[in-house]
Amino acid sequence: MKTTWMKIALPVLILLIGFGGKSAIVASADKEEDKEPVDTRPTVKVETAIAEDYQVKITSYGEVAPLENTMLSAQVSGEVTSWHPNFVAGGLVLRGDVLFNIEKDTYEAALLQAEANLTLAKSQLIEEQARADVAKREAKGLSKSKVSDLYLRKPQLLSAQASVKSAQARLKIAQRDLANCEVKAPYDALVIKRNLGVGQYVNKGAQIAEIYNIETAEISFPIAGFDREFLPVDIAQQTATVSTKGYNKISREATISRDLGIIDQDTRMSQLVVRVEDPYSLKSSLPPLKFGHYVEVSFAGKTLSQVYRLPQSLVTNRIIWVLDEEEQMQPKRVEILREEGAYFLISEGLENQDKLIMTLPEYPQKGMKVKIAEPEQDLVVQQ
Repeated sequence: MKTTWMKIALPVLILLIGFGGKSAIVASADKEEDKEPVDTRPTVKVETAIAEDYQVKITSYGEVAPLENTMLSAQVSGEVTSWHPNFVAGGLVLRGDVLFNIEKDTYEAALLQAEANLTLAKSQLIEEQARADVAKREAKGLSKSKVSDLYLRKPQLLSAQASVKSAQARLKIAQRDLANCEVKAPYDALVIKRNLGVGQYVNKGAQIAEIYNIETAEISFPIAGFDREFLPVDIAQQTATVSTKGYNKISREATISRDLGIIDQDTRMSQLVVRVEDPYSLKSSLPPLKFGHYVEVSFAGKTLSQVYRLPQSLVTNRIIWVLDEEEQMQPKRVEILREEGAYFLISEGLENQDKLIMTLPEYPQKGMKVKIAEPEQDLVVQQ
């Protein structure tokens, strides 16, 4: 009896289990069909390409140097009697300051002697002029054959006039020698070294100091070949900025003075020179720009018409990626006109309103479909 029941119940149970499994599979399939498809497209950020007129900025480096340096020499011989308190290494002196004095007694005496000689020569000239006038009046009663230049005392008069001129020249020399006893600064200067002291005897022509002109500084800097074509047409008198690096940055305005006119055969670079007025700030409150500073020189170059300024990270092997109307990635080959810092200036290959892909997928491919990231919303700060 039990065996008969098992024979009947087992097939029925198997059918029920099979039907239940089928129903579960069908229900699961229906649920999967109800799920939305997953979007696997990479997300990118996009910006619109807009051409603009861009003024090139040219940058180079050079060392600050004085416009001129002078080896001071004594123009007269004598004993040093005093010197300016700032006439020491590192001292700053102004144009016209008396740097040191040479004993004047000898030159004052020479000046008095020259003045006396000039007075004597003038008196002799007056005497000869009077004699010549007398001879001229007496010659009126004589025949022309008896009147000669010697009779009219013309040679004596010329000699007296020459003596006056000679005495005047010696007087000028004596005045100059006396003035040269005071050695003055020819310009605002930085004293580099001094080789004299009070009581020291200096000879005429002896070099006694070296000074640098601090009224104007010059910076010579190289211009590479790829920068040369972007120089403005009229480079002279263009404004430039000179600045140092570091924590205490110094920035001063400068003026381009000249092109040195040659191209170095080894580096193929040309040289420009800028000038900075009053580098040691004697007449202003600006920070001093000392000689020997290594500085950056920057100035405006040519203005380029309708170019694209793009980050270098977007360009690989002259290829940049854009988004077409179907939101597919497309490569474009571009012409790089110039590199400036972290940017490229693009002259050809792009068009206005091109959609530039700013964040590339890991493996970009032509025709790859992407989706555009939503613009970030500005956070509203509640008061």
